[in-house]
Parts: sequence; structure tokens; C-alpha cells
Amino acid sequence: MTNTQRVSIDKQHPAAYKALIALSAEVENNAAAAGLDPLLVELLRIRTSQLNGCAFCLRMHTGDALKKGENPDRIAVLPAWGETGYFSETDRAALRLTEAITRVPDGHVSDEEYDAAAAALTADQISAVAWLATVMNAFNRVAITSRYHVAG
Repeated sequence: MTNTQRVSIDKQHPAAYKALIALSAEVENNAAAAGLDPLLVELLRIRTSQLNGCAFCLRMHTGDALKKGENPDRIAVLPAWGETGYFSETDRAALRLTEAITRVPDGHVSDEEYDAAAAALTADQISAVAWLATVMNAFNRVAITSRYHVAG
């Protein structure tokens, strides 16, 4: 990392950041209404942040997940979720879709990935997961661009 002072874009344009926070709250309400477990919502945020390498959001959402009662073992194995028995069919479908959306620069969400999600999730849940991934990717980009400080 460089010593270059970064513009904190949330502070430079606070109305835009407040709108992102409001969107995040709406998305979280939609996820709850769609029947997604709040612990899964935090895991999706963590997984998105892992893929994007956002230390600030990883620290925040790992703490949030633990406060909500998430099993530390599930957080520990999250990068290898497909190789474990810790996750339900719904969890797996949501994680797979979240990864596909987050990795869109590697290729669009394939029909195979979408069909796998649709086999386990309702239309409301697919939409909620897609919005969660979209908003979390936006927050990651705000934090990474602004180089939010993460103390040791």
C-alpha cells in the first residue's frame, strides 16, 4: 500500500452513501420477507467480501455474524463451503449465486448457476440474494477505493 491520502468517498458524497445505506436496509428487509435466515445474510456478505478482498467489511460482517449467533466453524470454512457439511441446500444455492454475481467479471451468471439457485430458492429468495450481493459488492468497492483503515 502507498501512503497516498485517499478521498473517503462516503464523506465526499454523503447523500450517495446514505442512499446506499438505505438501499441496504431495504434489501435486508426483502431478504427477511423472502425467508432467508439472518445468519445466511451475514455469510453472504462475508463471502462477497472474501472474494473482493475487503478487510474492512470482512471484519464488520464477521463480528455481526458472531453477535447474531453464527457458528465460528461455519465462518472458518466459508471459503470452502462446497466441501463441507455445514451448509443447507438453501445456503449452498445462495452462496453459489452470490459467488457468480460477485465474479461477474470472470463471465456472466451462467444458466447452470442460475438453474442451481432456482432449484433450491424461490423467486423472492433469488432476487433477495442478488440484491444482497449487489449491495455488498458496492460497499466493498466504497471501502476498498477509500482504503478504509483496518487496525490490528
